[in-house]
Amino acid sequence: MWCSFASSQHCLSSKMSLSGAAVGSSRNLRRAVEFGKTHVVRPKGKHQATIVWLHGLGDNGSSWSQILETLPLPNIKWICPTAPSQPISLFGGFPSTAWFDVVDLTENGPDDVEGLDVAAAHVANLLANEPADIKLGVGGFSMGAGTSLYSATCFALGKYGNGNPYPINLSAVIGLSGWLPCAKTLTGKLEEEQIKNRAASLPILVCHGKGDDVVPFKFGEKSSQALLSHGFKKTTFKAYGALGHYTIPQETEDVCAWLTSTLDLEG
Repeated sequence: MWCSFASSQHCLSSKMSLSGAAVGSSRNLRRAVEFGKTHVVRPKGKHQATIVWLHGLGDNGSSWSQILETLPLPNIKWICPTAPSQPISLFGGFPSTAWFDVVDLTENGPDDVEGLDVAAAHVANLLANEPADIKLGVGGFSMGAGTSLYSATCFALGKYGNGNPYPINLSAVIGLSGWLPCAKTLTGKLEEEQIKNRAASLPILVCHGKGDDVVPFKFGEKSSQALLSHGFKKTTFKAYGALGHYTIPQETEDVCAWLTSTLDLEG
């Protein structure tokens, strides 16, 4: 059972979870998908940052918006999209809300680059109209974390996997209980000075529970190592002892503290 980001130590067992999305449809992309409803949490204080938060497989943006609204981060605007419903290979083609297709959760499993590009472009579109002085970020849980970390590599490379330019200047990326898609294809791609500088300047927080029985702990650990080895020098990895495929207050507190420090948020 995919378990979602919950405010307590139990899983949201009524939902399978690993993805994310929003209103509208992709344009100029081969795969036509319809995103679900986008939920927005307005800042309660001075607006300093906007973060798109991506849910997990089978979940939706609403459940996350309710959680994010309770966090002591009054200067952040949260955009919580809902992923399109699409056939998932892992489920034998059964449809589920998902950012991209998953064939199997193994280290050598194929990456759905086309689906990842559609999802990353949707995130970029959601951030495109934010004011120029607002810091921009993306984060997510499980498959949403995968999309977020993939967006980080697109930002550094300056382009999506399909070669189209990546238009957003990211200031923070968070991945909870997820993995870095396309990690094995990064070798040799981050050598140009401009790309190196973007990678080195981007703060990334990767968190994972050692008791995760859905996305194994080693996926999160190796993803953070891959990011560091490819020049994402501001990658922070946090491990949590018995944590499964959900969240706990300590992880939530760490995320809040990291965002406050990284984005230089006011109290």
